[in-house]
Amino acid sequence: MSDGRLYDGFLPGRHPVDAYGNGGFRFADMSHRGSLLALPSGIRAWPVNAVAELTDEALDPIFAEADSIDLLLLGTGADIAAIPGAFRTRFREAGIGLDVMQTGAAARTYNILLAENRKVAAALIAVP
Repeated sequence: MSDGRLYDGFLPGRHPVDAYGNGGFRFADMSHRGSLLALPSGIRAWPVNAVAELTDEALDPIFAEADSIDLLLLGTGADIAAIPGAFRTRFREAGIGLDVMQTGAAARTYNILLAENRKVAAALIAVP
């Protein structure tokens, strides 16, 4: 992975986010341009660039790991954005807590909870 990209869009394992900004993220000695899902199974590229692009399909990987997630931190970019009620309901029904905040705050909070070995995941929309 010396080219600094996610191999096939997925890196197994739990990794803290080392940096964010300039349209991407740094983690595990790699960089990735675009948004990310940090799930218990690993980090994967996430094709969501704004809250308006959230779809059930974009959220499916999160719900596929619902048994391993107590809390999802949703980083909505540079600004906090409202999440449609239908999505909030889906998280509640799956037993996953949802905390919506700016991407920077979500990445920092994810790192803290990950270090505490909590059942946390993050959906991080890239910040320009």
